[in-house]
Amino acid sequence: MLWTVILALLLLLLLQTQLSVCLRELRSGGSSSPAYSSSSSSSSSTYNATRQRLPGVIIIGVRKGGTRALLEMLNLHPNVEVAKAEVHYFNVEEHYRRGLAWYQAQMPFTLPGQLTVEKTPGYFAAPQVPVRVWDMNPAVRLLLIVRDPAERLVSDYTQVLHNRLTRHKTYQPLDELLIHKGHIDPEYKALQRSLYHQHLARWLEVFPREQFHVVDGDALIRDPFPELRKAERFLDLPPKISPSNFYYNTTKGFYCLLSAGHDKCLDESKGRPHAPLSTQAFKKLCRYLRKPNKLFFKMVGRSFSWC
Repeated sequence: MLWTVILALLLLLLLQTQLSVCLRELRSGGSSSPAYSSSSSSSSSTYNATRQRLPGVIIIGVRKGGTRALLEMLNLHPNVEVAKAEVHYFNVEEHYRRGLAWYQAQMPFTLPGQLTVEKTPGYFAAPQVPVRVWDMNPAVRLLLIVRDPAERLVSDYTQVLHNRLTRHKTYQPLDELLIHKGHIDPEYKALQRSLYHQHLARWLEVFPREQFHVVDGDALIRDPFPELRKAERFLDLPPKISPSNFYYNTTKGFYCLLSAGHDKCLDESKGRPHAPLSTQAFKKLCRYLRKPNKLFFKMVGRSFSWC
């Protein structure tokens, strides 16, 4: 009888010991569960904060002015994310009818505090665009990159010519399109796109001058860093882009980008040799553009070394 009681007591002590161990494990598991939940919640909140946002900055033009180079260079900044393709939302009716939700869906994913940048050079010369952009965001900042308008016109023609030849289509020589009865033809569309003052005047009817920053496209090609530093200041970005982000590619004849040990050059269409234009026609073009250029200089409060 005594041995039975002793065995019962020993069994009870063993059960108590096992129960105590189990309780400790449960407590340990319970205390780690909130930490896991907190980590999961933090990860989830970060994920939820990363989303597509409407642009706070738009590169509006000019066509063949260096918009792609400017976009890629701004994208070196850690606080900038860019829409990779030209969206043509505000200047193409089919796209505009799809609404802001469609436009926003074309934007990159960003974190709070990052700038979303979109560029479509066709916006600058399209009459309907300024009001539409204002309706989207009256506080949006606008980047306008310009180059010598005579050189821009020749580059514009060269791109169209290349596209037509690629499709095995013919195209008139530039002299024939630009000169009509011995004079500059004001109806030539590539010329109209080079009348910067006319297009900027339309934008300034909607947006204050303070929301525009004009980038010197010719200077950007010669020495990118100073122009990028000015753009950083305009966009209230901390100065993160440095001269070490650029190197001159002697083969291509222009600057390429360097970031985190990886280099990137613009595609072969950039720096393409210009189509021929007679010296006489080019001089006429320069004379024609002198007055429009002076009007543009007055509007932006600075001058450029153009022909």
